[in-house]
Formats: sequence, structure tokens, C-alpha cells
Amino acid sequence: MSVRESTKDGVRTTRDGAILEITLDRPKANAIDLAASRRLNDIVSAFRDDPELRIAIITGSGEKFFSPGWDLKAAAGGEESDSDWGVGGFAGFNYPRNLNKPVIAAVNGIACGGGFEIVLGTDIIVMEEHAKFALPEINVAVLADAATIKLRRRVPYHVAVEFLMTGRWMDAAEAKHWGMCNHVVPKGQGLTKAREIARQLADGPPLLYPAIKQLLRHSEMVPEHEAFELHDSLAAVQKVLRSEDLKEGARAFSEKRKPQWKGK
Repeated sequence: MSVRESTKDGVRTTRDGAILEITLDRPKANAIDLAASRRLNDIVSAFRDDPELRIAIITGSGEKFFSPGWDLKAAAGGEESDSDWGVGGFAGFNYPRNLNKPVIAAVNGIACGGGFEIVLGTDIIVMEEHAKFALPEINVAVLADAATIKLRRRVPYHVAVEFLMTGRWMDAAEAKHWGMCNHVVPKGQGLTKAREIARQLADGPPLLYPAIKQLLRHSEMVPEHEAFELHDSLAAVQKVLRSEDLKEGARAFSEKRKPQWKGK
């Protein structure tokens, strides 16, 4: 399948088979204005609804910035913080609706404010060793709402509170220490690692990823016994249990061959 590329409103997409790469490309820092946020929301929604796309990677252009979040020059020019940023909120990853496909972040540099919130909205995180993170909103009396909700679910309470209340910087090594990323790689290798993971996922059983994401999301804050009841009620889980792919997986294992997934 041929590679297809498109650029609009400072966001570049590259489609290669089942994998969609999303690149923030707004020099110098990949800051996101209203148009870019709405564009990202459109991309996320299209990715969610396209049966041929299975995995997305989001990264930034250049070597220094992933994204600092909201473009303050646009804010100075009249954009309001309570603008309609798109159905999934700022940059499309604050609260994307029913996004049950895996998204990988390849963090190639500074990710602060809304840029850090994008990272928190992904499923698998690869950080380059020079990446840095902060939530500087506290310094201008703005609530980092998505980060306040999500960060506590990723790191211990005391770490999250200090980070939110001081606006201090965290480097990739500390982020890895707290379990906030999967991999830390040398500078310039983030996208390579993300693509490696994406290719592995693209070879996997398609029905399992929505079931995993739904079950994780719905059972996140409930007791264990209720989580198992949720497991039994989720349509995505039942679809897996009744799938042809489940039978194919067993056959392929017994016949010592690679499974041929059909996604049904």
C-alpha cells in the first residue's frame, strides 16, 4: 500500500497501511492554535472511524519541541481559552470520544502545558532522552484541567500534586522512574521506536485492542469484582469471545504458524 501524506493548519499526516502518523509541524515550537486544534480533532475522529487504520503515532517536528501546548501568540491575538477546540477538547486528545485504537506518543523534546496533556492522552509513550515536561499553567493562574484529572492516574498522588502546584520541570529519566512512559531512547530515535511498536501492533489481532482499551477505561476506578462484571457486559469483549480470530489464534498455535487475522 502506498504512503499518503497531507498537511493542513500546521499538522502533517502520513498514512502507511494500517498506521497513521500525526506530526505537529508549526515552527518554531509546534504550539497549537485554534485551527490546529480543530484539525487534530478532525484527524482523531477520522482515525477512529476508518476501519483500515489501526494504530496512530503522534510526534513533533524538529529536535527541540514536541509541543508547548496553546499558542500564546494566538491567545494574545484574541483566541479565548474557552473556545470550541473541537469535540475531543484541546488538540483532540484531552477526551477523545470512543477512541478504542492504540495511540503512541513519540516525544521528541519539550512537552509542556497542553503539549504534555497530549502525551497523557496516548496509550504508549516513547520519550527521547532530552525530553522535558512541565505544567506551567499555575504561573498564570490557569487550571491544567486534563492534566489534573489524568496525571494522578499515572503517577503517585504526591508526585502529581507537586508537579501541578509548582510548575516545575521533569526530565525523561524521572518520568520513566514514575512509570509515566514505556521507553526512553537516544535523541532522534523516538519515532523509530514508535514505528517499531506500531508495526508490532499492526500484526496483532484487531478485535483485541478495542476490548483492552474499553475494559481498562471502564474498570479503572471500580473494585475488582465489579470490574469482572463490567468485563462480561462490554460488547467489545463479547465480540472477541465469539470471534473467528479467537479460533484462528488457537489453530495457528497448534499448527505452529503465524495467525491470519480477519478482524471478525
